[in-house]
Amino acid sequence: MSTLEVNTINPQSGNDVTIGGSSKNVKFASGTTVDFNTNTPTLTLGAAMKATPAFEARGSAEQTGVSDNTWTKVSMNTEIFDTDSMYDASTNYRFTPTTAGKYYVYAMMSLYGGTSDQLQIANLGIYKNGSNYKYLSNNFNNSYPHNEAALFLSTVVDMNGSSDYVELYGRANVLSGNVTFEPQNTLGLFGAYRIIGA
Repeated sequence: MSTLEVNTINPQSGNDVTIGGSSKNVKFASGTTVDFNTNTPTLTLGAAMKATPAFEARGSAEQTGVSDNTWTKVSMNTEIFDTDSMYDASTNYRFTPTTAGKYYVYAMMSLYGGTSDQLQIANLGIYKNGSNYKYLSNNFNNSYPHNEAALFLSTVVDMNGSSDYVELYGRANVLSGNVTFEPQNTLGLFGAYRIIGA
């Protein structure tokens, strides 16, 4: 093995310097500091190094008239971001990533009864391919029904990168009347991102 000691390496022609080759690893000696700040260089990440596809969405208004004690899809129709245009914010309100992997999926929403102090049970569910994958349940004492419940749920979902999709559903049981979802503004969100290296 030979040692090359220089202060600066510049390309002989063109704009690139190639180090290593096919099936070769570039290793740094123990104690070496790799400085990515000097002269503000541009760092380009490969697709495998990015936590994408990723999205986050929320609702634009209250979702009223929801049937009592019935799992109902939440209309998260306003995108906050969608890195690869894989979230449907207009029709199905679902995330269908075309990159296989494990995804961290998270959601938050408030639910309440049509009239005050009627809420007995509040559920929030992450659905995969049309079936309940994980859900959170608040079951209140029948003698002390609530007015509103704010729920947060997260889980890791394996996605095949072709047909798998996730959606957000809610369910509430009230003593009387209908149910209202509050997925808008600061009360609701639904998002996911790919976990690097998982």
